[in-house]
Amino acid sequence: MTFEIMLASDSNRPLVGKLARRYIAELAMHAGCEMSAEGLRKCVGRLANYWSPTLSEGAWPSAWRGFPFLIRVDGRPGGFALVKRLSAEPPTFDMGEFFVLPPHRRRGIGRRAATWLFDCFAGSWEVREMPTNVPAQRFWRRVIAEYTGGAFTESIETFAVYDAREFVVQRFATPGRPASAASVIPIPRAGSLPRNG
Repeated sequence: MTFEIMLASDSNRPLVGKLARRYIAELAMHAGCEMSAEGLRKCVGRLANYWSPTLSEGAWPSAWRGFPFLIRVDGRPGGFALVKRLSAEPPTFDMGEFFVLPPHRRRGIGRRAATWLFDCFAGSWEVREMPTNVPAQRFWRRVIAEYTGGAFTESIETFAVYDAREFVVQRFATPGRPASAASVIPIPRAGSLPRNG
């Protein structure tokens, strides 16, 4: 099995949109609701902010900047990650959306993709999950605890920017790197995740 994670180009946006439809349907299931076709279209449309703040129906605060990534397994789409920079100084990042297709779960792909992203974006991080999405909470607690050696906080918070929704939130800083590191983010156009390690 080979897998890689790469910065998603504009030409990858429709592919990430297809994957996002599956992701949003899964989130709706955890929320105990059904998503209408129009609701699904709007949710997927909002993800355009990760490519350009002017593409989406719902504009972000001006300080936010998005970084879309595509995960490939054996050369085929395997998932996506959408990282959001909440602040340039100090550098603060949010794992906005993260999805690995079900056939590729429990194979280490999600963990390795997440830690690769944490390494690319040095600074403070927050990761949010819906309170009803217990599998996601277990995944992120395990990944973050392993990555930080247990040095993270967790709380339940309400976010006005997300329509006053409540989330379980983990916060941490990338180890060995100051949270006030330079705001220049070196991101390779394509990053291969090593097979072993």
